[in-house]
Amino acid sequence: MNPIPKFKSAMAAAGVVAVLWAPVAAMAAPPPQGYADLVEKVSPSVVTITTTENVKNNQVAGLDQMFPPGSPFEQFFKRFGVPEGQQGKPEPMHALGSGFIIDPSGYIVTNYHVIDGADSIKVRIGKQDNNYNAKVIGSDKETDLALLKIDAKKPLPSVPLGNSDKLRVGDTVLAVGNPFGLGGTVTAGIVSALGRESDMMGHHIGSSYVDFIQTDAAINKGNSGGPLFDVEGEVVGVNSAIYSPNGGSVGVGFAIPSDIVKTVVAQLKATGSVKRGWLGVYIQNVTPDIAEATGLKNSKGALVAQVTDGGPSEGKLKSGDIILKFDGKTVDSSDQLPRIVANTPQNKVVPVEVMRDGKRETISVKVGERKENQVASANTEMPAGSKGEVVKKLGANVAALSDTLRQKYGLGDDVQGVVVTGVDDKTQAMDNGLREGDVIHKVGSNAVKTPKQLASALDKVTTKSALLYITRRGQQLFLGVPIA
Repeated sequence: MNPIPKFKSAMAAAGVVAVLWAPVAAMAAPPPQGYADLVEKVSPSVVTITTTENVKNNQVAGLDQMFPPGSPFEQFFKRFGVPEGQQGKPEPMHALGSGFIIDPSGYIVTNYHVIDGADSIKVRIGKQDNNYNAKVIGSDKETDLALLKIDAKKPLPSVPLGNSDKLRVGDTVLAVGNPFGLGGTVTAGIVSALGRESDMMGHHIGSSYVDFIQTDAAINKGNSGGPLFDVEGEVVGVNSAIYSPNGGSVGVGFAIPSDIVKTVVAQLKATGSVKRGWLGVYIQNVTPDIAEATGLKNSKGALVAQVTDGGPSEGKLKSGDIILKFDGKTVDSSDQLPRIVANTPQNKVVPVEVMRDGKRETISVKVGERKENQVASANTEMPAGSKGEVVKKLGANVAALSDTLRQKYGLGDDVQGVVVTGVDDKTQAMDNGLREGDVIHKVGSNAVKTPKQLASALDKVTTKSALLYITRRGQQLFLGVPIA
């Protein structure tokens, strides 16, 4: 009996889904002939991918590592020998996945995690004897996509990438792939949800650059990298992950939308890598309290906490701007903005609609190129503490900055404001993120440098929440805090 191959753990996430959906009253029936004609048409383009990783000696957890010299078992193994397969010779690791041909010349799309770390990649098309060596044209960890190429000496069956933006919840979809190494397996289902974020899966597949398609078409280990088809036979997604308590399908699978695949694959084919747009701002969510403090009717948009020096937005956007639209696309939350910007060509001049000082404005910004470690989020963690002058409306202790406090909290001489020296853990200020070490610069548009000025500024607030502009660990951000 052949041993069960080792599958990569990135395929499934442990945990139980904490979201419930109402049952569908009636589901559209498949055509009378089923999907046999469609499957017959698209299946030849779906491939099985086998990877091999040559394990290094220092990666092998052999018996000599489990029972080092001097252990009670040392003499036992010297006398009777080490069992076969544990004699220091590394055994290669194998993994299975799926992919699909997008060009008759042999270009194949799959997941990054399927080929990550592989020393050799083989592609099987249809029958067992149709095996080809594949080379990696390019890969993108950020979106969990990879582009491979094989030389088949003949045109190959291929499938087109469809338009995932046209998908609706309830649309019928089919997954074709290689679950558990069985090959050529087809499952059908519907689009269960759109715009799922990777953090909802219990672990992180891809990054903030992907809004996943959720489907109940059965997806299992080995389906990774395989296509998700619509009823027209076009690829609308690349199956990438499942949400499961046991590693098997429970009807919650996730696919990378084809519109993202098109953009990424085009760049991988052209250059072997992916370039992404960069706006050069730190952003945060617009909470209900921030919306209340700024006069917004709802908590949509992305709040600019800080503009990067020398970045594309310097002199264009400013802290406190709430981005409502970017290049004509509505920004409902700060999670959306990085994805929209990333897929915008570098050097393109785009209109950015913002709420600034209570008024809507449109500002033109030239998109830059994102480099590694350039992030667009705000850190919101800081330990709590005590001491200082109490400001009752905040439920916090604050103090004017002194040399001692600057040294304690690591603040430079150029930092001006009121430092929070403690927060009552029973107040809404704590619940809304105010922490010891925060430096409050402004209440609304009013600058503050002393506890008295802070209290006075809070007294002038006419809304239920105050908008605080603060610095935390060298990073600027806004907090909407209910005031007593």
